[in-house]
Amino acid sequence: MRFRDIKKRQKNFQKLQEKTTVRYASYPDRIKALITDMFMIYAPILYLIAYVVMGGKDAFQSSQLAPLVGVALYGLIYALLLAKFGQTPGKKAYDIKVVDDTTYENIGFFRAFVRFIAFLFSATILFGLLTPFYRKDKKALHDIICSTVEIYV
Repeated sequence: MRFRDIKKRQKNFQKLQEKTTVRYASYPDRIKALITDMFMIYAPILYLIAYVVMGGKDAFQSSQLAPLVGVALYGLIYALLLAKFGQTPGKKAYDIKVVDDTTYENIGFFRAFVRFIAFLFSATILFGLLTPFYRKDKKALHDIICSTVEIYV
């Protein structure tokens, strides 16, 4: 492919991006949405596992499998909501939607689940959660890995 053709494609892509005005979600709103999701989805899951399934907090605390099951259930629900609606309850409260970074359409279930796993990884190393401070599009590491972006609706 010739250099001239590559430049022409880049200009066409820039024109396409200029036509669609997108407001990227701010980092404080993303954090507030995450906290809301933790209280609305993850806390009830942990409560059900601890008190309904295991019979009390002592059994839950002594188990190594119970927290893993809780995180896995939360990840499945999170991915299902992102695939179906593009939003979780917390993201809906702050008018945020997770979409593909080029087409701005909803992502699939598998990609949403991989994004959740990548979020766990980026939260573990902390570097992934600091990347939005240095990027214009405010993408975190898990967004970069999965080619997604969080925008205002």
